[in-house]
Amino acid sequence: MRVLVVEDFEVLARSIGTGLRREGMAVDVVLDGNDALNRLATTHYDVVVLDRDLPGIPGDEVCRKIVADRSDSRVLMLTAASTVKDRVDGLGLGADDYLPKPFDFSELVARIRALGRRATPATPPTLEVGDLVLDPNRRVAFRAGRRLELSPKEFAILECLLASGDRVVSAEELLERVWDEFADPFTTAVKTTMRRLRIKLGDPPLIETVREGGYRIGASQ
Repeated sequence: MRVLVVEDFEVLARSIGTGLRREGMAVDVVLDGNDALNRLATTHYDVVVLDRDLPGIPGDEVCRKIVADRSDSRVLMLTAASTVKDRVDGLGLGADDYLPKPFDFSELVARIRALGRRATPATPPTLEVGDLVLDPNRRVAFRAGRRLELSPKEFAILECLLASGDRVVSAEELLERVWDEFADPFTTAVKTTMRRLRIKLGDPPLIETVREGGYRIGASQ
């Protein structure tokens, strides 16, 4: 899942970004509405965590722009205002969810994951193929009943491949969806992480390499 965090309080913004990355998400962080719109114009995000009270272009306008562009990015709006009217107004702008500050980080993560599941097409709460079972919410994966000890990046790659079904996922797409803005486009991170993931998955092999295409979960599984 790729997430854009838009929050003008830098300490909070960086803290949210760090926490979400530890949850296996690819996260970009910006501090104002103008930068948010620039990122949204060039990068697809599954979820936008949007502070309503931003300098320059306010969060309300950013939300309106996302809706007007018919983007399938889901918007989770944050604000220090917590009255019912504030929540109704925020949702009325087109936000998909609304979380008042201060908030518990675990609730923020749960709400982001819930919004991610509402992507098009929707993904089931548990992803399964053959004897492999992956639970994105609990962040656990099993093969033949054996729990797999996966790093956040390994888990995210496996989740992306399973959610894509038979579709071939390129290394470039994996880099964009699993890593973040700081990833070097010429890095071998995808290949290296994929090799470690395959070792942990064991035999018979589950991940197929498609020549000049990318990767997919083996169609025969």
